[in-house]
Formats: sequence, structure tokens, C-alpha cells
Amino acid sequence: MTIARIPATLIPGDGIGPEIVDATLAVLDALEAPFDWDTQIAGLAGVKEAGDPLPKATLDSIRRTRLALKGPLETPSGGGYRSSNVRLREEFQLYANLRPALTLIPGKRYENINLVVVRENIEGLYMGYEHFIPIGGDPHAVGMSTGINTRQGCRRILEYAFEFAIATGRKKVTVVHKANIMKALTGIFLETARDLYIEKGYHGKVQMSEIIVDACAMKLVLDPWQFDVLVTTNLFGDILSDLVAGLIGGLGMAPGANIGADAAIFEAVHGSAPDIAGQQKANPTALLLAAAMMLDHVKLTDKATRLRRAINDTLNVDNIRTGDLGGSASTGEFAKALVSRVRNA
Repeated sequence: MTIARIPATLIPGDGIGPEIVDATLAVLDALEAPFDWDTQIAGLAGVKEAGDPLPKATLDSIRRTRLALKGPLETPSGGGYRSSNVRLREEFQLYANLRPALTLIPGKRYENINLVVVRENIEGLYMGYEHFIPIGGDPHAVGMSTGINTRQGCRRILEYAFEFAIATGRKKVTVVHKANIMKALTGIFLETARDLYIEKGYHGKVQMSEIIVDACAMKLVLDPWQFDVLVTTNLFGDILSDLVAGLIGGLGMAPGANIGADAAIFEAVHGSAPDIAGQQKANPTALLLAAAMMLDHVKLTDKATRLRRAINDTLNVDNIRTGDLGGSASTGEFAKALVSRVRNA
């Protein structure tokens, strides 16, 4: 049976981005994944080539395809241009950031981790409403930031988390907040969760619990197996998903999906790592797992399963791993081994 071609935008990204994207494309080609790629630029590459970290051509491409695979984009700290990742999420209203964490390599400190962070993606403190107040001769004497959570935004991400948990057979959704102190900004999130849980009848389908974010961070270190799905606001979700990635071997193992009503962008959670760019040291596993999520999204679950199985076998049967996982394989060597696994499956 012929599989219909699927238009998709490809953004190689900055730093190690082109290397891990090339590795991922090689494996997707071996899988015969039917993506028709439209390659575009963003981040530092966009600034260098088009004078814009998020060029119009890139935005137009995603509007057309409604689907993208993205390498990491460089964002300057403390100045320079605003994060292209945040701008993409806002532009396409990618309100749900899905970050699964699954143990792939046994024998580490934490075994059998299998949980998901569902992060609200376009509200909270990441809206970027910031300014400085000058005092005396110091133009940056006071820095101020305003976070905004709306009832609609809270409801949308909470409903997504509950529906995701039910659809995937998860048992519990934990609502992470700081409503004891941030009574308005995260109080509205907790209040909406309680109301929605009853209103939608989720209480008969999945368990709900509540936890303050600092206690959640501690308990994730002490006993992560008590959690299943964590749903939280933007900043808390960003921090906790990195913590959770540490339980499974680091950000090199952490994929992410940005989901909206009209578009979806898939990426590795980690950054552009410019210090190792061009050295073939980067671990492409996170982006490969993001590609598997992308295959699931377009209903090619058989190919997603084959990809995940090939990753597992390459890591644990062939014992071919990149340096961050204690191995000696280059990015390209790891990809070559994966391609062999896919073709011989």
C-alpha cells in the first residue's frame, strides 16, 4: 500500500543541530517515513543568513505544512534577540509542551522511569512582559517581569493533560503549582484543575493529585516512581522536565513535542551546545525520539514503534553509544548503526 506523502518543515538549527538532524534524517529515510521536507532556517542561522532569528519564509512554511521537526536554536543570554522557540510557540499557539521521560539504558541510579511532563507553553512568566526601571545612573537598577495565566489557557492545558493520560492508559495526573505563595498566578491553575476534574467527569477515569512545585522537585529525586503525568505552568514545567531528564541519562535522551490546534513542532529538549558543534560528539537520541513522537502524531505508529525498538537495540544489544552515555561512537556512527537496525528488523 502506498503511503501518502506528508509535507513537513525542517529546521536544522544551530550548533550541533545540523549534525543531529542529519543523523535523524538518515534513520527516517531508512524507515521510509513519507515526509516531504521544506528546509528553513531560524535562530542564529536565521540572523546570519536573513537578518532575522525567525524569518518570514520559515513561518510561512510552517503555516503551510502545519508540521515541523526542529534542531536546537541558539538564544543569547541576558540580551540580543528574543528566543525563537518562544516566538514559534506563540505564533502557532502551541499551548501544550509534551516531554516524556523513559529509561532506555538500565543499570543507572534510577531504573524503570516512565513519566510525562505536560507543560503549559505560551503563558506564565515566559510571555516576556519585562522591563527595567532606571535609578540614578543605573539604567538597569530594577528588573521587573509580569506573568499571566488565563482561565482559558489553564483549562486548555489541563484538559489536554487529562485526555492524554486517559488515551495512553496512564493512571494519575499530578497538578504542580505554587498556589500557597503565588495565589493568583498559579492559584488560577490549581482552581481550574479542581473544577475541570469534576466538571468533565475525569474522577471516574484517572486519579488527580496536587503538589507544590518545590516538594515535587524533592520527591522526583527521592521517589520518581510515584508520578505518572505531571501537568504544570510554563516556568515550572521547563525546570521540572530538565530534572526528569536527569533521571534517564540527561537531556540527550529527552524529546519534546509542541502541540497546538493547527500545528505541531517536534524537537530535542536540549540546547545547541556550540562548544561541541562540528565535532560529531552529539547524541542524536533526543531528536530521534522526537521524530518518533512526530510519527505517532501523523498516525504512523508502526514506524514510530520500529524507530523506538531500533534505538533500544542499538543502545542495549549492540552497545553502541555516544560519549555522553559512556560509549565512543560518533554522531554519524550511532546513526549508521541505527540505520542498520532499522533495515534488518
